[in-house]
Amino acid sequence: MERELRTEAASTMRTLVCFALKEEAGAFRKIAAGKSDVFILIVGIGRANAERSIREFLTANSPDLVLTCGFAGGLNPDLKIGDVAFDIPIEKQSEPPYVGYCEKLMAAGAKPAKFFCADRIATTVAEKQKVRAATGADVVEMESAAIQAVCAGRNIPCVTVRVISDTAHEDLPLDFNALAKPDKSIDFGKLAWAIARSPGKIGALMALQKKTNFAAGQLAAVLQKIISA
Repeated sequence: MERELRTEAASTMRTLVCFALKEEAGAFRKIAAGKSDVFILIVGIGRANAERSIREFLTANSPDLVLTCGFAGGLNPDLKIGDVAFDIPIEKQSEPPYVGYCEKLMAAGAKPAKFFCADRIATTVAEKQKVRAATGADVVEMESAAIQAVCAGRNIPCVTVRVISDTAHEDLPLDFNALAKPDKSIDFGKLAWAIARSPGKIGALMALQKKTNFAAGQLAAVLQKIISA
């Protein structure tokens, strides 16, 4: 969690912005730092970590809105690096306050999309194509369904807002699933060994870092607009 929260502070809080990783929140952190009614929660990778983190947070805090944010993989070939997509449940789109959030997001440049919450990172073009064929989804990520479900159970509006960090047309340079610890965080020892075995991947990893930095900036720009609106 980016800042310590206390129960008595809950009455002043309006928006909770969740990210799986601190790197995803990096560009948004400076924006949130000046806003007393915006808080960041780092939930960890995957459904189990996300559910545990949001439940723990909500035992002592009552946000008016939860945004589940971060990086996502493109499944729709039309989505490009840095495109921001959002998902609001169909049954909620015509209800207040979701109508207002749809308008704000679209005005900020975000695109409505169908999301799929996966149990693993889709690392290859073939895997992304398989997921799209099976689900009809435009975007794949790993936490939002769990956060959405917890918020729904508490009648807290929740919107998924994600930025494309790798497209449907590209493989990731490494299979990050194979480099994960049991808690789904990256095992940097395994990562170092994988790079040592395949030093040719260094360029691709550096390119991926540039893409994710750009994507984080694009996401932060959209979030700033909808929170300020």
